[in-house]
Amino acid sequence: MSKTNFEFLDALGQIARDKGISVETLLDALANALVAAYKRTPDAAEEAVVTIDPDSGEIRVYGQELDEEGNVVREWDDTPDDFGRIAAQTAKQVILQRIREVERDLKYEEYAGREGDIVTGIVQQTDNRYTLLDLGKVEALLPQAEQVSYERYEHGARLKAYIVEVRKTSKGPQIVVSRSHPGLIKRLFELEVPEISSGAVEIKACAREPGHRTKIAVWSNDPNIDPVGACVGARGSRVRMVTNELRGERVDVVPFSDDPVELIQSALAPARVREVRLDDATGTATVVVSDYQLSLAIGKEGQNARLAARLTGWRIDIKSETQLAEEESGYAGEEWAEGEWVQNEAGEMVWQPAEGGEAVSAAEWSQGAEPGASGEAAGGTPGEEASGEAAGGTPGEEASGEAAGGTPGEEADAGSTS
Repeated sequence: MSKTNFEFLDALGQIARDKGISVETLLDALANALVAAYKRTPDAAEEAVVTIDPDSGEIRVYGQELDEEGNVVREWDDTPDDFGRIAAQTAKQVILQRIREVERDLKYEEYAGREGDIVTGIVQQTDNRYTLLDLGKVEALLPQAEQVSYERYEHGARLKAYIVEVRKTSKGPQIVVSRSHPGLIKRLFELEVPEISSGAVEIKACAREPGHRTKIAVWSNDPNIDPVGACVGARGSRVRMVTNELRGERVDVVPFSDDPVELIQSALAPARVREVRLDDATGTATVVVSDYQLSLAIGKEGQNARLAARLTGWRIDIKSETQLAEEESGYAGEEWAEGEWVQNEAGEMVWQPAEGGEAVSAAEWSQGAEPGASGEAAGGTPGEEASGEAAGGTPGEEASGEAAGGTPGEEADAGSTS
């Protein structure tokens, strides 16, 4: 082996070790490139093969003659005299190109199939379209659609993200990550809760409004482990770590149940549910809560009820005890005349039917002239109880002791004359 060949093989071995590429891969790529370089030389054979001895580094070119079926019928050594110079120039280009290709393939293989995994990156660049995260060997793309609306990603900040897609491109793998995906919640809890990573506790369902609030339903496969307690941690330490990573997003942890009634009651926490009525035909759950719990059960802008519905898979209709009682009372099935009290040109209050037509004066109203007012006391306002009201009573108000002919909207002193 010549000194030149020894240095050539030693350089190949060093490159292979540094880049994690096998020497055989580099030699194959170089041999293919040398075939193309040989065919550009004068009087080159139409068919040729290049061999590189892995022990001595000797490079030989063999011209070939093929028959109609592609079989080699004659072969001869056709190595050009100055082929060493050509080989050296070609080797540099081929090795650099092959190294880039192999590095791209290795990077892709490292992340291929990792959809649904969580990665930690450093914010490199951000604009209105996307944010780039440096993952070490590759960069991840955080598109605008996968970002949390109120979050701001400062250059150099460390960030955890959820891999949603890994694409293979000519420039290497393109990794698309998300900060708004519900899967990010599950992966964060796996990092913080050993019981989840071991399989003793499972996250059965997750509903999220990114940047605001999340609800998860957890189940324990071990009767000795409290799933909610395991996720919350001592004094809330575990769930606090998740909340901090989500930059303050609130996380509710509730116990999962196969009984939909129990699951709905838990999902509406912190509100306390009095009763749940299920309609399997429509997939609707009517939830009854105390009057003072109604706003808590619905949540800010309906958020609590909305997340509970996503978590359970039921359409949830929340009603207070008072609302339910009114619906179930005798007035629930009554049909009332529609219209409103307005002031006419003379300054008098008159009842204007919704369907149009002539307005009814207060005096006519007191005599039952308003159509559709069956069952109401004389002068009673549609939709209100009029028990004990005197004729001419104010619409919508109790008029006990009012004199006949009283002006709508004003109380008449008891005993006054018409």
